[in-house]
Amino acid sequence: MSGQEIFVIVIVALLLFGAEKLPDIAKTFGKGMRDFKKATDDIKRELETSTQDIRKDFNEVTDSLTKDVNTVTDNITRDVNDVADSIRNDMNDVTSDVRQEMSNVSETITSEVNDGIPPENNDTNETSDGYYKDTNDMSQGYYKEVND
Repeated sequence: MSGQEIFVIVIVALLLFGAEKLPDIAKTFGKGMRDFKKATDDIKRELETSTQDIRKDFNEVTDSLTKDVNTVTDNITRDVNDVADSIRNDMNDVTSDVRQEMSNVSETITSEVNDGIPPENNDTNETSDGYYKDTNDMSQGYYKEVND
């Protein structure tokens, strides 16, 4: 409110109630305002006290849930790492076996070449069932039938 509005209200109050009643009215109004402010402060204090307990309970539940989630996360991470390590070890075992087998085959081929086993000079070889095996297509397992 502006100063002019307050001035108008004071003049109207003087005219309505008179100069004798105005101090009593102001005193009663001030007392009412003080009681209202005290009641408001009491309500605020009561709300703070009651919500403080609720906040405390809420924080305890939040902390408990956070701890449980962290525990479950740690367990899952540990299990995943264990499985990954197990798979890695199994793959290393399989790879090691395959490498050893390849090394053995390589040594066998090398020793056969060094021992002087003559390679086959024919492009085709006859099998026992009358078919000719094309040595150029061995990787395909391809057999040709030869017609006379």
